[in-house]
Amino acid sequence: MESLRSRLKFENKVEDVKLRKRKSLLYSKEEENPLNNGVLRARVVLFCVVFRLINCILVQTSFVPDEYWQSLEVSHRMVFNYGYLTWEWKAGIRGFSYPLFFALLYKILHLINYDSVYLLIWLPRVTQALLAASADVKFFFLIRTLENHDVARWTFFCHLCSWFTWFCCTRTLTNSTETSLTCLALFYFPLSGSKTSSSTKYLALVALAVIVRPTALIVWFPLLLYHFWQEEHKLRLITHSCIPIGVAAVVISALIDCVFYEKWTLVQFNFLKFNIFHGVADFYGSHPWHWYLTQGFAVVIGPNLPFFLHGCTIAFRRYKILLAVVIWTITVYSLLPHKEFRFIYPVLPFCMIFCGISLSHLKAWRRVAAVVLLVSNLVPALYTGLIHQRGTLDVMSHLQMLCEDGSDSTRLQPDILFLMPCHSTPFYSHVHCPLKMRFLECPPDLEEEGYFDEAERFYDKPLLWLKTSFPYKSSLPTHLVLFDVLEKDISAFLQANNFVKTTEIFHTHFPEGRVGESIFIYERH
Repeated sequence: MESLRSRLKFENKVEDVKLRKRKSLLYSKEEENPLNNGVLRARVVLFCVVFRLINCILVQTSFVPDEYWQSLEVSHRMVFNYGYLTWEWKAGIRGFSYPLFFALLYKILHLINYDSVYLLIWLPRVTQALLAASADVKFFFLIRTLENHDVARWTFFCHLCSWFTWFCCTRTLTNSTETSLTCLALFYFPLSGSKTSSSTKYLALVALAVIVRPTALIVWFPLLLYHFWQEEHKLRLITHSCIPIGVAAVVISALIDCVFYEKWTLVQFNFLKFNIFHGVADFYGSHPWHWYLTQGFAVVIGPNLPFFLHGCTIAFRRYKILLAVVIWTITVYSLLPHKEFRFIYPVLPFCMIFCGISLSHLKAWRRVAAVVLLVSNLVPALYTGLIHQRGTLDVMSHLQMLCEDGSDSTRLQPDILFLMPCHSTPFYSHVHCPLKMRFLECPPDLEEEGYFDEAERFYDKPLLWLKTSFPYKSSLPTHLVLFDVLEKDISAFLQANNFVKTTEIFHTHFPEGRVGESIFIYERH
């Protein structure tokens, strides 16, 4: 038995030596012919840019409120001085650094008088697409330095096929930016066999990811420990890279937040205090500890799951640190009550490395497997990007047309009330005119005097809430926006006050709870 183990170890070492020789020969050929390498890089860059721009155009649905309320709505208020800030900005748990980036784009459009609502919606999305494209390029060339061209090609194929990456990467979500920055940082991270490592560059990108979203530290914690353990000059790493970059990131972030909060605010500390120590995140829902293991991870990785598991059996020794990051991240998020699919999105590129290795080892079956993988990812990607949950965006296009009515002083000024779960739709960033709009508020209980959840009170007794809130006809809104499931409950109020349904907009084939299949716009006559 011992002799068999020794023989297997010897054979593994021989295979590793052969692999290194093949890779060394490949890189020497590339270095001898830099023109070919440059042409390849240009082709990859062009392909990724075009691919992600198409990706951007073909995602016309909503995912979660944060993609607007923690970015574009804040940016719009910063530049145009009207809009709504959610309770997080009043409590100081969100940083202005991320929305500031979009605010700069908005300001440029405003200065050149091109601040149309169309550009305000799509320019940030295009910017996210370009960031995702740069991450794709770096990801491809990282795998190409670690593996042979065949593995790099199949890994890249798996990465581009991922339905969840398609669904998320061009959205104005902090999770999307965090994932793109993680890919960029991984390119410079000192993985075994990497020829592009740079401590300063990867630590700067990690610091930027933490500024955008503090939870980026969860993903990078084991990688930072691994780097420290492997580093020969540990003291130099800490004093010349970690401390200067960390201090600079904290200072820059604090200064930006100080300017916009008009007081000294450390949002990273507040984020931890409210979400972890005070458990405020639980207000938005909680799941059992095993949710990521039984549902979340399987949905995010999608049809790539069998290839990921197969790839783990092949390359878990070679990439044990990357597999450890995936397991660590899922474990940490499993311990937190509030869970969402997007939270584990940053480890998806790590998983694609194992998927690519799996496909490259299938030999004769890999083309069939690739077709199955492509089709099985394409269907959910197109469905979730073009059909599922699109109504909350389409309704804002209809309401934006009321801006012309609002500019006519001879007509009744539009007054819109959203009778929907709070933050169901974007707000002023998607109409870009100071219409009078209001929605049902639902801040969490921060143990403040006079707290109440307006949305909960409304849904508890909708007719009573409406009669109490609008005792006189003169105080009634001109437009009501609601999901179809609410129509029956308030039909008496609608008829008594001459509200007429003017628009019906499809939203989803899978209505759930207070979210209906369609959205109705009622207008008072």
